[in-house]
Formats: sequence, C-alpha cells, structure tokens
Amino acid sequence: MLTLASKLKRDDGVRGPRAPSAASDSTRRVSVRDKLLVKEVADLEANLPCTCKVNFPDPNKLHYFQLTVTPDEGYYQGGKFQFETEVPDAYNMVPPKVKCLTRIWHPNITETGEICLSLLREHSIDGTGWAPTRTLKDIVWGLNSLFTDLLNFDDPLNIEAAEHHLRDKEDFRNKVEDYIKRYAR
Repeated sequence: MLTLASKLKRDDGVRGPRAPSAASDSTRRVSVRDKLLVKEVADLEANLPCTCKVNFPDPNKLHYFQLTVTPDEGYYQGGKFQFETEVPDAYNMVPPKVKCLTRIWHPNITETGEICLSLLREHSIDGTGWAPTRTLKDIVWGLNSLFTDLLNFDDPLNIEAAEHHLRDKEDFRNKVEDYIKRYAR
C-alpha cells in the first residue's frame, strides 16, 4: 500500500505547477481517486469485520481489489464468498462496481453475481444510495451484512430465492448448504 502513496507524493513533487489542459484534468481526476483510496484503504484495513479479508492483486492498483466474506452465523455460515470491487475514475462521486464471483443462492445476489445493496446504487429512491461521504469501509460492511442483518426477503433481486424461502424455509436452507458445498469452499 505504501508503494502507491510514495509514488503519488513523488509524482506531485516532480510535476510541479502546470497550465491546465484536458489531459492534466483527466490525470488529476484519477490522482484524486488514488489519493482518496490511499486513505480509505488504510482505514478499511484497520476496521475490517472479522469475517472479511481484502486482497489487492496489484498493490499499486488500489482501485481494484477482492473481498472474501466468510459468515460465522446464519444460513451462509461455513461459506466463503468472493467479491470483486472496481473503483471508477469518477470515485467518490459514483459508487464502486461490485460483483459476487461465487455462485450463491441468495435473495439479494443473483446467481450471476449482481448485488442488490442500496449503497451501491448511484441513485436511490429511499435516499440510502451512494453519496460522496460514503467510503470503501461502508461497502465492505454492507456486503458483510448481506449475510446477516441486511438479508432481505421482502425486496429481493433474486425473486426465485426469496419465494423459495417463503414457500419452504428448510428446503431453502438445504439449497443454500448445497451451493456452499459446491461453490463456496
């Protein structure tokens, strides 16, 4: 993590003052994102839920990371769920893009990895969507909570999973356990 921070400081010192241009505006926008990420990643790593692990495949690219959530209670206990997070150049005005890489039977995550979590929405009717005051820590804690207190059968993305739960909770639990054995170990 310190590699990127050092590089940003070094680059700022080398650049010095310049006349504004379209190219430097674009560079500055990315640079602002990366500066935010240096601070946010340090905060995230210091305040990570005990059921989560973060992996940066390239420590120089803080805008791309993988999250592993290993729930210790509820339907999904014993599973290991991988998420991919990509932070766009326009961050923090727009939310990160997050996808679940692990096939899962869940009312708020489709089998193809789409996620229903209000703070990942750029525009939200209920006002709980993305705002520039949100951070990566909020995203990670939100994803972690999808396995416990934010598990929502009343407003599902995967309607079939939610209806399955309503119809037969025991069979739903069995299917979740089957998916964990097959895809989430």
